Amino acid sequence: MKEVIDTVGRRKTSVARVFMSPGKGKIVVNKLPVEEYFKDEFKRSQALKPLVTAEKQDEFDIKVNVKGGGLTGQSGAVCLAIARALVEFDESIRPTLRTERLLTRDPRMVERKKYGKKKARKSFQFSKR
Repeated sequence: MKEVIDTVGRRKTSVARVFMSPGKGKIVVNKLPVEEYFKDEFKRSQALKPLVTAEKQDEFDIKVNVKGGGLTGQSGAVCLAIARALVEFDESIRPTLRTERLLTRDPRMVERKKYGKKKARKSFQFSKR
């Protein structure tokens, strides 16, 4: 077994790289404590959901590099990366994480703008006369 497990998670345009090693539960995101980086409780809980689901909050030290997108996409990317790292560490956790849909990459992306339209689907205002 490797000393440090590194995995990648993506969501929208965010990419998170997770470096997980056995430890005491210290989690650092972009050189900041996770509580400081994800100030919103929902985003923080979303990012750490795999650890809570697998009941391994205090067993690993996790260092995360995340870039791109906003905080919602970043927390989703961190969630996927942590879930993948947990599975790499212990394959028996896979069914638990699978039932919670934590190992599935969310395929939803921003739809591109089309020509002749104001946005992706919104049309310009129609004037009858």
